[in-house]
Amino acid sequence: MERTEEEAGRRRRGRTAALIGTALVLGLVAGTCTGYLVQAGRTPTPLPPLSQPVLAQARGQAPAPLPASQDRRVRTDGDLRELLLKKSRGAKHTEWLKDGVRWLDLTALAETWTEPGEAFGDLVRDELRRAAMTVWEEDGYTVEIRLTQFRQEEYTAATDAADDAQRWAEERPNKNWAIPGTGNGRAYVMTEPEAEPGFVPEYTAEAHAWRGDIAMNVWVTGLKPVPKKKIMDVAERQMERL
Repeated sequence: MERTEEEAGRRRRGRTAALIGTALVLGLVAGTCTGYLVQAGRTPTPLPPLSQPVLAQARGQAPAPLPASQDRRVRTDGDLRELLLKKSRGAKHTEWLKDGVRWLDLTALAETWTEPGEAFGDLVRDELRRAAMTVWEEDGYTVEIRLTQFRQEEYTAATDAADDAQRWAEERPNKNWAIPGTGNGRAYVMTEPEAEPGFVPEYTAEAHAWRGDIAMNVWVTGLKPVPKKKIMDVAERQMERL
């Protein structure tokens, strides 16, 4: 069958490409063989030594370890309940917490949220280590303090916990102030009482901050507005203990 010029051209170009490819392969093989023979005839080049120069050791005594009173890690690795602020003179613990302090396991801590199931998963993800709380009554107010400690092997969960609590507080009408010496810690006084069906309206104030791997939360509630001095005093004294 007679081929058209176009078909012949395509086939010729294809054959030329095949010949060029064969020539390249042969050239590479020949070059590799030649290079191998040249390299085989050379004297081996010694490899550099693996060892490194010996560094001179610094002289003098190592710094003395911090005393327990200054080593924050020593303090926070101890009994977390001991870091909770003690109630003031004249205050009394509530009927349901007569011993003054309580450990909160994962389930109990999750139950303090409006969505316990979701909170449980969040706490597992955040690598909760332990939590403790104390509650007392004084001057017509109820004071609740919670310390939550995280392992922080993946990220700084204590910082996130404090930041989240601040965002929730800012969703309600409030006045707020920075807590001295805490970086981004803040105290909030809610300007409107919380009213729930079946309960007497209550005024609230809260404070949220963090230090190291511990998040601090403080709540003060009462039937009358909470003074700024009240929430700030509790928050500052609790942070001093951390």
